[in-house]
Amino acid sequence: MNAPTLRRILNAWPPFLFTGIRVVRMDDYRYAKVRLKLTWYNRNYVRTQFGGNLFSMTDPFWMIMVLKSLGNDYIVWDQAGEIRFVAPGREDVYAEFRVEESLLDELRAATANGEKCLRWFETDVRTASGELVATVRKQLYVRRKRR
Repeated sequence: MNAPTLRRILNAWPPFLFTGIRVVRMDDYRYAKVRLKLTWYNRNYVRTQFGGNLFSMTDPFWMIMVLKSLGNDYIVWDQAGEIRFVAPGREDVYAEFRVEESLLDELRAATANGEKCLRWFETDVRTASGELVATVRKQLYVRRKRR
């Protein structure tokens, strides 16, 4: 499946659709931009972005993008995740994901002998003006498939 098709599927996927999460851009599996719109139905008790939605907006992207960029010879799974709240989200927020070739080379080298690699990926969640709202970290398990 190509990235624009996946973007359309994710935008119609109920966990994203009904929480105000939208994949704004995903031209290939090397870059994605996601928006979480602040609406009446996804605010928390103090009328700011719900923390679970901040985590959800970042959840699948590193795993999918690394898996698709490495290709079918690799296994990629989410291993762990954590979020650090920095400021209240009182408006729409955005997250961007970039998979650089140097990162893929690092993962290929670390898994060349069939060993697993556990690597952390960090994503900032920011307002349109650049204010940091949260930092999300995801740890991926990466390994070459056995032949």
